[in-house]
Amino acid sequence: MSMATIHISDADACRDFAGVLARVRAGVEVVIEDAASPAVVLRTAVESPLRRLSESLRLAKEHGSTVTLDGDFAHDLEGVINSHPEPLENPWA
Repeated sequence: MSMATIHISDADACRDFAGVLARVRAGVEVVIEDAASPAVVLRTAVESPLRRLSESLRLAKEHGSTVTLDGDFAHDLEGVINSHPEPLENPWA
């Protein structure tokens, strides 16, 4: 399903930015133009593909997994995190 798109001037966007955000939240893509060239495109954010551990455990249980986390899981996870000292790239930043 394609998203509706509206084009507005930067002056109109500044005049009623709350209204622009309301349209975006309603699922409309808003293209803010300056001198007829697109300057900014606003649309709702795509839901993060990341999953919480609790969600992963729930899904594993629903699919019949018999794997259990032992008492050292937190320690093992901390070791994995510490083995990667440089910051991980955030694809949403």
